[in-house]
Formats: sequence, C-alpha cells, structure tokens
Amino acid sequence: METQAKTYDCGIIGGGLAGLCLAIQLADRGISVILFEKNQFPFHKVCGEYISMESWDFIKSLGLDLESLCLPIINKLGISSEKGFLLEHSLQMGGFGISRFSLDHALSQIASAKGVHILEHCRVNGLQNNDRDGFEVKSALGNFHVNILCGSYGKYTPQFLPHGMPHGMPHGVPHETPGDGSENTNYIGVKYHIKTDLAPNRIELHNFKDGYCGVSKVDQDWHCLCYLTTSRNLLENGKDIQAMEANVLHRNPFLKHYFTRAEFVNPKPLVISNVHFSKKQTQTEGVFLLGDAAGSITPLCGNGMSMGMRASKILAGELIGYFQKKQTKEAVAARYKKAWDNAFGRRITAGYYLQGLFGKRITTDLALRTLDKFPALTNKLVSLTHGDRF
Repeated sequence: METQAKTYDCGIIGGGLAGLCLAIQLADRGISVILFEKNQFPFHKVCGEYISMESWDFIKSLGLDLESLCLPIINKLGISSEKGFLLEHSLQMGGFGISRFSLDHALSQIASAKGVHILEHCRVNGLQNNDRDGFEVKSALGNFHVNILCGSYGKYTPQFLPHGMPHGMPHGVPHETPGDGSENTNYIGVKYHIKTDLAPNRIELHNFKDGYCGVSKVDQDWHCLCYLTTSRNLLENGKDIQAMEANVLHRNPFLKHYFTRAEFVNPKPLVISNVHFSKKQTQTEGVFLLGDAAGSITPLCGNGMSMGMRASKILAGELIGYFQKKQTKEAVAARYKKAWDNAFGRRITAGYYLQGLFGKRITTDLALRTLDKFPALTNKLVSLTHGDRF
C-alpha cells in the first residue's frame, strides 16, 4: 500500500540492505517513509554474499522467513596463499549465503507491503536542508519534504553532498592512479555467479598479488565468486579484466581451478571502480548515514552486510525515540555516533590490521602457515570480525 502524499516523516536515499532494513523498522512503528532507489528491484550488486549468523534473527524479525528459503549454512573456512598453502578452520558462529538479487528484492517487497513508498528508477538530484523544518528532496520523480533524511546510497557520495565523487560505473573500469597502499588506494571489486563443486557449508578466501577472492554458496544453486584488488593490477593489464585474471589471479592454483573449471552463470562480471576505504562518519549536513555511505568498510572487518543491518537497528531505535518526541535530532546524532563506534570500532580496527596480511605473496603465506599451527589464535582473529547476535 502506497501513499501519494508529498510529505513524509523520513526519507531514505538508497535501497540497499541498510536502507531497506531501516525503512521496514520505521514503518512497523507507524512512521511514514519514502525510499529513493536509482535502480529497479531485483538487481545484482558487487558483494561477497556471505552473511554472519549474527544477523539471522534480525532478518527474520523484519518478516523474512529464512528457513523456507533452504539457504546454505556455512561453518567451514579455507584461506589460501598465492603459493598454494591452504589454512583450514571451523567457524564457531558461521554464516549463511544468499544473493543480494534475492535478499534485497525480498526486503523491498516486505517494505512496500508495510507502507514504505519506494520510488524506483529515481535518482536524488539535490536537497535543501531547512534546519528544524527538515529537507526538501529533489528527485527525478518530483520534490518531496521529509522531516528526517538518511543516506544509504552505498560507496559513492552523491555529488549534491559535500565532497561528492562520481558514481562508479557498474560495468566500467577505474581511471584513477592507485595510491600508496593507504586508505587512499583505489580499489576495484569484481563479482561473478558460478556453478562449481565447492561444498555448500564452506567459504574460501584465496589470496593473490594485491588482492583476495571469496567463494561461497548462495541460493539458486549458485556460488558467489567476488574479489577485491587495486586498480594498479587492472591498469597493468591494459584495463582488461580477463587478462588480469589470467595473469594475476591464476597464479593462485585454487583460483585457477575455479576460473578454468567452473560454469559461469554470466560470462561478464559486475564491476565497481573507484572504491576507497575512507574514514567513517555517521552524519553529514544533517543527513544520517548508514551502511557503506558511512564509509566503505574493508571486507576483512568482518561482514559489511551484517554491520549495515546492525547500524539500521541502532539508528531506527534512536529515530523512533525522536518521532515519539523523547529526544531531539541533536541527541539522535550524538547517541547514534556513540553506539556506532561501540558496535563497530573493534571490528574496523581488526579488519585494517588483517588487511595488511592479505594479498602479499610471502607475508600471507608465512602468516597462514603460522596460524595453522595455532588454531586458538586463528579462532580469536576470526571472532574479532564477527559480532554478537542482534
């Protein structure tokens, strides 16, 4: 059920996991929500598609019956070095696999059924902050007034916000020169869906020069194969994805196996470019941020999808208090930032340290061989990248 009103309690820019989850939680409390999405559901996203079990109960609370989907439950981990050493580990919490194509679509249907006004094929072109009177949002489908505005627009800051940068092209290649290995380094992400013989309860992470690739089972009898690397690798291979895969990724024998023997559902990958792992913030110009919009999070921080969903729960709780006139916008901003830091600070720090061990031929191999001898240490490192159930 949709309302045609031009005024809403809350507007959300971006229909990714964090935005959809926030919309559903607010709608459940009778708060009117409009969500702006530039694409049309369902659609694919560059994403590892492994979700920590910490999110299972939360997703069910939104109204999605996960048991009925018969999803793969993942409790085994394999990590390889480019030299071919494979570390085996059992995951205590583990996770499950589901494609973003299926998950986001299901959540969008739940949100719509609960009264969220979802505008698809609708880019936000500008906004005006009227301080305590809220925002005027200018979109491709008209102008709307919202009291609270939230940004869940992904890794790229829209140009109408401060320090906006251009959106990456879904099938493009990066055009900037890579940095020095710091947070300013320019990364690309590449994803395929494949059909292969990897066990459904297993996730593998395979290292190669300046990058790593995850493989795990999702729904539809697919496996997700998704990797992250610096744009330097692509530039050095003539901006040719397949040439880079053959010359760089295939040096890892496990990756060569998947690339040469798996059945690729779509021969062309989904690619995002100009990815930077930048400093995090929870608000800009009065807009509350969540998910990757709050700052792209390195995959080794744990699970970006679970972190985005947890952030939506934190922010929803604070916004519900605001709409119930129990606190001010300023209090929401302060409490949300504190809760965000408490929830994710340790994971982000651990992820950046782990990032330094991956994607290096010698260092990664030595680290994995050492961890293989100390399973308790391996378990501790893995636990740092997972949160408690919420």
